[in-house]
Amino acid sequence: MPRSRSLTPASGPSVPFSAVSAVVGALVLVELTSGVLQGYYTPLLTDIARALGITDADVTWLEAVQLAVSALTVPLLAAAGDRVGHRKVLLISSIVTAIASWMLLATGAPWLFFVAWGLQGLYAVWLPAEIALIHTRARSLGAPGVVTRRSAGLLVGALEFGVIVGALAGGQLITLTGSLSLTLAIPAIVTTLCVAVVFFWVKDPAPAGAAARAAGASEVTAVTAAPTPATGSTPGERDSARGDIAGASLLALTIAALMGALSLLRVQGLGLPVLAFAAIAVVFALLLVRQELRHANPTLDLRVLATKRQGPVQITAFLFGASVLGAQAPLSTFARTDPAVTGHGLGLSSGQTSYVIGAYVLSLALGALALGPLTQRLALRDALIFGALLTAVGYALFLPNHASLAGVILNMVVAGLGSGLLVAALPPAAAAAAPPERTGMATGATNAIKTLGGAFASAVFGLALAHGGAGADGSAPLSGYLTVWSICSGTALLAALFLLAVPRSALQDA
Repeated sequence: MPRSRSLTPASGPSVPFSAVSAVVGALVLVELTSGVLQGYYTPLLTDIARALGITDADVTWLEAVQLAVSALTVPLLAAAGDRVGHRKVLLISSIVTAIASWMLLATGAPWLFFVAWGLQGLYAVWLPAEIALIHTRARSLGAPGVVTRRSAGLLVGALEFGVIVGALAGGQLITLTGSLSLTLAIPAIVTTLCVAVVFFWVKDPAPAGAAARAAGASEVTAVTAAPTPATGSTPGERDSARGDIAGASLLALTIAALMGALSLLRVQGLGLPVLAFAAIAVVFALLLVRQELRHANPTLDLRVLATKRQGPVQITAFLFGASVLGAQAPLSTFARTDPAVTGHGLGLSSGQTSYVIGAYVLSLALGALALGPLTQRLALRDALIFGALLTAVGYALFLPNHASLAGVILNMVVAGLGSGLLVAALPPAAAAAAPPERTGMATGATNAIKTLGGAFASAVFGLALAHGGAGADGSAPLSGYLTVWSICSGTALLAALFLLAVPRSALQDA
């Protein structure tokens, strides 16, 4: 790639990456753990549902709870990383995730299982924190985009490899042991080891905001000893450095009210309680906008997020969340549905379903690893558009082609290649479109908004799968699955249209 070669004329493009390769190697292990968590439970969802005494449609509540917790915590933790360091965010979130993973062994207490499942959602902050950490290190090399995109492809590739290992292991272990509790202990052990990896091997550079303020202070000091607002030394800016507590609280309240509306919408349909929660969410959102526009160091920098470079990327994250997060449970339950009873589904066992999920995730990994080579020929914006279009085509193929295992796998591979590109490309795109001191905020917002999109879709998909009533074995009707696939295809196509608004060169290194 010309930009990379121009930065390292003597040794080629491998020199910039070598400066971050050590920390990337440790973070690859973290993303392997994240992948295990995301893949391990998928073939077990039917077994978990039966152990908890709930139907297939109710399984989407597990996704909704975890996605809600992720949406609440990711933007706060990611923004905190800009101030206190992204390593601390990784360490704290990995500890909480490990504790929650051990709590999931309590399948005999459904309320505790749901709480633990929600707390486990803190792993969603790992990837944006990692991208922000790498981008901060690579900025001094003069090629943050090149290095971050390559690193993101490796991290997401490791994540998806972990999903494959997790899905295959989960499906096979429950078949071999017949014990759900023993099977659930494996991810708990893996997340405990992840805590050790972060503690011993991941080193955090100076927070981006602090580095930027220190650089500004050095430049001003060279001219004059008198402090100025540009140095970050005024009382108001010292206060802002302590964080935006009001903004963080309003953001949490806004998301909580919105998730309450979505939960009620799923349970009882559109009605007065849903509208009341939605109205409360709007009020909190307006207060949040007012607070963030006034604060010197906002939790959610709306001015940055609303730019022509950043805005379409965040909208894409929301729309993409519908398919990459919200459609996982419907895919698993459709594969397990017995066509002899319902007339649709694949009738697979847990072990067989793990192979189907593995094929999908392998295509995700290939799509992610293709990001680096692809962006040597295409602008990052165009790579995002290509990924969105592939995802749209893949889910559209489900509508006529869902009666055979081969057909379903073909659809999933096409959608997976596009989804892998998007998963790998969105965090670097957000980082490239953000100022240095807002890198963590931007990558965290992308992941949180994607999570919120998944939560919204999960609630809608739950309604779709419950419409028409559950079968005698708790299965959902075919019309519900057709609705799910149509929404996934439509949102991906809409994302591609929004990305056209981003200037082609806007996400590239200068």
